[in-house]
Amino acid sequence: MTDTAIKAVAIGASAGAVQTLLRILPSLPARFPLPVLIVVHVPPDRDNALVALFADKCALAVKEAEDKEQAVGGTIYFAPSDYHLLVEADGFLALSMDEPVNHSRPAIDVLFESAADSYQSGLMGIVLTGANHDGAAGLRAVAQAGGQAIVENPATAETSAMPEAALAACPDARIRDVEGIVSILLELA
Repeated sequence: MTDTAIKAVAIGASAGAVQTLLRILPSLPARFPLPVLIVVHVPPDRDNALVALFADKCALAVKEAEDKEQAVGGTIYFAPSDYHLLVEADGFLALSMDEPVNHSRPAIDVLFESAADSYQSGLMGIVLTGANHDGAAGLRAVAQAGGQAIVENPATAETSAMPEAALAACPDARIRDVEGIVSILLELA
């Protein structure tokens, strides 16, 4: 499958997420053609400061995902605090207060599995740093749908547990350090 078939990028991260995403998202050019859907584990009782943090540093539009919103290219969507972020069959985003998955809401697996159902082979799923196994089952769903599975190199990740779990569940995933992930994303632009 060629990179031109990719229709959306889904990224999941936990412990160490902000520092890692600060090395990735500002690298994306304003002409980046795809929606970027991101779940970062944030405490439910806190406002999600990610949008404000990244909006000033990125060439792309950065916003908190809204229920029933169409995902459009050139935009970075962060899952709101205490809501699962899903992609519906028609490419619209949905928010859910269903039970936490892997002790997390938002959960990476929920985003990846629903996005894989919607985008099929047109999805690129990326699991970054984190201290649990959220994202592992979701990345496997991305690969099984024909999408591209990418995992941050556990040896260079700030916290290796999540990348290691993703590789255990999806052993054919491409392993890249942060610079390698940026290179893959820039090829999509």
